[in-house]
Amino acid sequence: MAGQSLQAALDKAQLGDTIVLQAGATFRGQIRLPNKTTGSGWIYVVSSQLANLPPPGTRVSPAYAAYMPKIVTPNIMTVITTVANSHHFRFVGIEIAPAPGLPEAYELVQIGNWDASPATLPHHIVFDRCYVHGNPNTNDQRGIEMDGAYVAVVDSYLSNFQEVATDTQGLWAFNTTGPLQIRNNYIEAAGENIMFGGADSRAPALVPTSIEIRNNHFYKPLALIGTRYTMKNHLEFKTARRVLVTGNTFENNPAAAQNGFSLVITPRNGGKAPWSVTSDIAIVGNRFINVGGGFNIAGMDDHGTPPTLMTARLLVRDNVVGVTGLNGADGRAFQLILGGTDYTIVHNTLINTSRSTISMVAVAANTPKINNFVFANNLATHTYYGFFGSGVGEGKPALNAYYTNWTFANNVLVGRPAYVYPAGNFFPANVTAVDFVNYAGGNYALAAGSPYIHAGSGGTAIGATALP
Repeated sequence: MAGQSLQAALDKAQLGDTIVLQAGATFRGQIRLPNKTTGSGWIYVVSSQLANLPPPGTRVSPAYAAYMPKIVTPNIMTVITTVANSHHFRFVGIEIAPAPGLPEAYELVQIGNWDASPATLPHHIVFDRCYVHGNPNTNDQRGIEMDGAYVAVVDSYLSNFQEVATDTQGLWAFNTTGPLQIRNNYIEAAGENIMFGGADSRAPALVPTSIEIRNNHFYKPLALIGTRYTMKNHLEFKTARRVLVTGNTFENNPAAAQNGFSLVITPRNGGKAPWSVTSDIAIVGNRFINVGGGFNIAGMDDHGTPPTLMTARLLVRDNVVGVTGLNGADGRAFQLILGGTDYTIVHNTLINTSRSTISMVAVAANTPKINNFVFANNLATHTYYGFFGSGVGEGKPALNAYYTNWTFANNVLVGRPAYVYPAGNFFPANVTAVDFVNYAGGNYALAAGSPYIHAGSGGTAIGATALP
């Protein structure tokens, strides 16, 4: 269809129908997804040039915009919204954007209506091979709010979300049961490329849960450094449960409005959601490129009244973390504060090329202590302070001051003093002694002759054993 009302077509469509939009045509929002109560299946909204788009499983880029219809909003508000129980809509090969020349846009796609109960959540809504973007050099706050059940964004391209003095996101959720799937997308935003939380969920059952974040490219343009746009983190969890983050690339995260950590787990309660929590999060097999710092992890809210629940059951494994101290960041691979329980950090390769004189493998600060802590089989290049505890120094003093039931074993810490650390760890003088396959070329696997190729637990290689 071209030159017709998309809203009228959506209102008329039945479950199982396909609405074909003419590639190159422009359709005006705001579009509301109705709640269909009869029939079965999905309502598809697809491009007439779908055959010229990549197949499922292949990410689109702006180069494919010519084969897409475009849905725009002529004003600050959303392009696509939902009503209570909107369900079973799949958009395939659609461009979604503010109208050209619009100086500001709030949120392009809003799934969810600040629901007070899971019973009214929109559900089964998918954006597949779509191009969702703001306009360059304007104030465009957010791409897609994912506050529904069974919501997915796959094989898509999200870009140009930036605003002066305001957090911006490519994707955001704070009030949903999940599950949510974010797979094989390019995601660009100045504030947080993806964030969970930031506003209080309206019921304990609406903490974002069952989240898969797989094979995405998180990117911040270096050109944003020094601008007035707010720059923070790649991925932030203020409240989320049962999360898998795997196979992703996180590229360019400078110190700016915050201190440059790429991935942040810091539970927050704005005053109305004491059930807020970050728990059961696995961060496995990702690559971090040119980031100011790696992970900032907090056990609980440090200013919420009442506080949040305690962070619990984190797994960080098989990641390659390239800490460069971008834009003057402190150059810390891990910051661990305010307690928490059951943290397992194993088989990571931490490449620190920061020039910061306060760079660290990890720093712990603030009580309570972190309970049940494992740091094993990790490989870290030289930092100024190694594995550090605020006010006590590095090594065993840090472990005893800030952790209980800790295990610290089979780690390679380049250039650190062995005598302050527990036995069973390794302290080569420089990266040459580690014997990487090609350190200068960015291949951080251990060479066959490395002394650490079988020195890990059970004879495994130390560092990331399944390089992303």
